Order: sequence, then structure tokens, then C-alpha cells
Amino acid sequence: MQLYLVRHAEAASGDPDELRPLTPEGREAARELGRRLASDGVRPDAVLTSPLLRARETAAELARPAGIQPEPDERLAPGASADNVRAAATERGETVVVVGHQPDCGRIAAALTGGAEPAFPPAGMLAIDLDE
Repeated sequence: MQLYLVRHAEAASGDPDELRPLTPEGREAARELGRRLASDGVRPDAVLTSPLLRARETAAELARPAGIQPEPDERLAPGASADNVRAAATERGETVVVVGHQPDCGRIAAALTGGAEPAFPPAGMLAIDLDE
């Protein structure tokens, strides 16, 4: 499986945390990432997302070019682990996009690749070949 691990785009500050939307710049960054994936020939079978608003909004922009709906998954909420991502993505197809949070994305990437934690800026992405 090709896993695309994405940190949500830039979010506005505010409370409650789970309802923080993307900023206009964050929305544009998410759209651009979706366009870039599509122009690179990436056609996700599924786009899975944390249930928090900023992640769902990011996922919607990533799913739009593929014509699919993003799917919120509680296992991808803040505090998600590599095991949570693996469980959510299993049997979802050959190409799966997962939208989550930091510092989770860096920790998950390190656990899945066996390498160091990569930097994950807002709308940052890492493609990982994942054995099911």
C-alpha cells in the first residue's frame, strides 16, 4: 500500500480546539497539495482523516480531485499512533491518504519507516510504502 501521511493545513486559533477551521492560507495550501497529488498521478482509493474540523477540511481538499469523500476516523484523532494508522488504512485500497496532527505525524512516520522523525509543517506530506 502507498500511504500518504499528511498533517492538516494551517488552522485558525480559538476554542474549542476540535472546531478550529483552516485559515484562508491553510485552505489554499490544502487545495494546492490536492492539485499536486492529482498532477503527480496519485489517485487515492480512500482519504481518511482525524475527526477534528481542520483535518476534515484539509482532507476534503485532498479528496476533491479524486472525486471521493473523506472519511473521519476516531483512531486518527490527536494522539494517534502508527498502529492506529495501520488499522484505519488496512484493506482500504492500494493508495490511501491519512490526514492527522503533529506531533503524531512525525512519530507515526518514524515508526512506520524505522527512520528519524521528519519535520511536518502544516500541509506537510510524506509518502510511505506500507506492507499490509
